Amino acid sequence: MAGHIPEEKVDEIRRSTDIVDIIGEYVDLKKQGRNYFGLCPFHGENTPSFSVSADKQIFHCFGCGKGGNVYTFLMEMEGFSFIQAVKQLAEQTDIELPEQWTKEEPAQHSEDSQNVLEAHQWLTKLYHHLLRNSKDGKTAYQYLIDRGFTEDTIKKYQLGYSPNSKDFVVTFLEKKGYHPQTMVKAGLLSVNDQGEYADRFRGRVIFPLRNHLGKTVAFAGRALGNQEPKYLNSPETELFHKGRLLYNFDQARSSIRKQKTVILFEGFGDVISADQAGVHNGVATMGTSLSSSQANLLKRYVDKVIICYDGDQPGIEAAVKAAKTMKAVGCQTFVARIPDGLDPDDFIQKNGGDRFQKEVLDTSDTYVSFVMSYLRRDYNLQLEGDRIAYIENVLQEVALLERAVEREHYINELANEFDMSVETLKEEVQRIRGQKVSSRDNVEQNRHTNRKSYSPIQNRLLPAFHNAERKLIAYMLKDPLIADKVQEELGGGFNISDHQVIVTHLYAYYEDGNDSDVSQFVEKLDDPALKNLVIELAMASLSEEVSDQEIYDYIAAVKAENSDRTEIKTLEDDLKRAEQQNEPIKAAEIAMKIIRLKKELRSTHS
Repeated sequence: MAGHIPEEKVDEIRRSTDIVDIIGEYVDLKKQGRNYFGLCPFHGENTPSFSVSADKQIFHCFGCGKGGNVYTFLMEMEGFSFIQAVKQLAEQTDIELPEQWTKEEPAQHSEDSQNVLEAHQWLTKLYHHLLRNSKDGKTAYQYLIDRGFTEDTIKKYQLGYSPNSKDFVVTFLEKKGYHPQTMVKAGLLSVNDQGEYADRFRGRVIFPLRNHLGKTVAFAGRALGNQEPKYLNSPETELFHKGRLLYNFDQARSSIRKQKTVILFEGFGDVISADQAGVHNGVATMGTSLSSSQANLLKRYVDKVIICYDGDQPGIEAAVKAAKTMKAVGCQTFVARIPDGLDPDDFIQKNGGDRFQKEVLDTSDTYVSFVMSYLRRDYNLQLEGDRIAYIENVLQEVALLERAVEREHYINELANEFDMSVETLKEEVQRIRGQKVSSRDNVEQNRHTNRKSYSPIQNRLLPAFHNAERKLIAYMLKDPLIADKVQEELGGGFNISDHQVIVTHLYAYYEDGNDSDVSQFVEKLDDPALKNLVIELAMASLSEEVSDQEIYDYIAAVKAENSDRTEIKTLEDDLKRAEQQNEPIKAAEIAMKIIRLKKELRSTHS
């Protein structure tokens, strides 16, 4: 059964935390007036539209519309369940939670997937135990030691060994109650034409692949002898998607946040060697190209990415693709150069962590410098045609740079090298930027067409009654006495259905004796869209003092709309009756009244 944490304890934990401190671990916040602003971690932007209110203990992004309290933020940012978010904050505030309250909620997966997840955890422990304690595991253990991994590192990453036996793991899983066919679908077992089951990873060193919560969801196996293939990964399942997972992200996340930089590697061994050498903010892709999903995940945590792939030709080609993907999501992208065709693991084992930091990471090329160097390989710059093509390609990249000083730097560099006019190059960059801005504006316009949240300009275009309802709710969230006045005058008579639902909950919230606390109130709402709307209204700019007359003017606007709609509804019923009773003259008169009223309504809305 899922755990249940009493509301009083949830509120106590929430009140014991400061949302500015929590969000400040993820977002660089700067105070402006009473609120704090930063770049939204949930969508790409260059101008801060993400606001945090210390007074109200809520956040809201005026760009993408996301908002909520400290629990909502952790659930969005970390992918936590509600209980996991509460547990996280309870630990940070030293508030004790009984174990029965915090039992994990059932995962939103099928029963088979839940069994698969449990089986992965059992096998992680088994493989690690066999590596360190079995006779067969000694060879694998020595292989890892010879690679330079320490005992502490082997423990930290739960590295393991699967014995070279067909049925050892099969028997283990069956004793634990897992059906072999389910384990085949999970990629833990294989089955031959005779229906015989065997361990998929037998005879291999095992690297557990964990999700962002630290749960093993797949394995990577490395052959020790001449076994083929040399590397074997789990297939994709409901729990494991190569394009979404980043190796070591769960353990590196805190260092990534502190350093505001992530080092992106190609291989698991590179990550582990770097971590052991003091570079704790490293992650790796799953043997595939960096996906946009992985890039967006990193962008939520950092602005700066250093790509550190192998120094051979395939590694350089992969680094180009990864760099373009990271640039596309708006990250400052650097590319480290590994000399002599080495991979990061080789370099660290040969030269040590200090030299790796100073000679490789600290001297990383900017994205444009790296691309310029890379593009040179494709052109003979002694030929005029190749020179022009090279310059045009470089200018395409320069035009993407947001900072004018960076554009100026590379334009001057090109002008000096090729003895060209700076002005000519600037004009070309401006032309390219103009084309890209026009294209981007069209995309943005289409993307925002159906957005439900309203910008200040859009608010001015809303009907008067709609704005009046929004203002009333904003003041009601701030002051229970205003809520009492509105309840007495309007009750649930709001014209917008979402507004009606919100005020119904708000009346009940205040009737339970609660004070004005938006951060607490949003926990009473189940619908995420309603939560976001409440946060948006609560973050609206309001006068410190509002007169009774202003409130009653808003109420009057809502009532007038309500009255007009009621009258139209009554007339529409009368029209139906007149038509049913075959009274065409009366029906025509009623229809004209309806048209006139609707026209008057439209004119008041324009």
